[in-house]
Order: sequence, then C-alpha cells, then structure tokens
Amino acid sequence: MAKISRSASRERRHLRVRKKIYGTPNCPRLSVFRSISEIYAQVIDDMDGNTLVSASSIDQELRSKLDGLKKSEQARLVGKTVAERAKDKGIEMVVFDRGGFRYTGRVKALADGAREGGLDF
Repeated sequence: MAKISRSASRERRHLRVRKKIYGTPNCPRLSVFRSISEIYAQVIDDMDGNTLVSASSIDQELRSKLDGLKKSEQARLVGKTVAERAKDKGIEMVVFDRGGFRYTGRVKALADGAREGGLDF
C-alpha cells in the first residue's frame, strides 16, 4: 500500500471541509492557504466564483511592515489587512475556510487578525 503524501491528505481534508462551507454574496468564504514561507487569504463568493478581496504576505504594500516579524505575527497582520479591505467593500460577515490546515499557529493567528480587523465569523 502506497503512503499518501502530506499535500494529498490536506487536499482530502479540504474537500471534506468544503462540502459544508459555501460562500454566498451576503456571507462570502474567507479561504486560507499557507505555504512553508508565506500565507495567503482570499474572500470568495462561490456563487459567481469571484475573489472579492485578497491579502498575502507577498503583497507589495505589506512587505515593508512584515520585515523582522515572526510568521504568526505576519499572519495576524495579513488577517487584519484582508479584514480592512473587506470592510471597505462592505463585507462584514464571512465563513472561515481553513483549507485543510489545522486551526493552530499561523492559521489561527490569521483568523484572530481578521476578527480584530472587524470581520465576523
């Protein structure tokens, strides 16, 4: 029996989570992806398949603020930024999609930052 890779396991977990979580125009989905070095967040309307707002640790305007911060602190700042951008577009409430990742560390820090920024979930 072949061993299932980490990324394949995460994909399966993500599909399992996505069966239940669906973003609508009034309550879009806040999707998180974390790589080894970066973290990305998007607010997505699944009805139209559009990304409404996004922020990541590679954003040009965030790059200077992130220098010298730990990864979890960077994630918190990305969460605050995505929340501010969503508030500017009139989005108050979202459903959180952890993307098959455990809700600890950077994923939790991003969620906390988004809550601090004013998003409800």
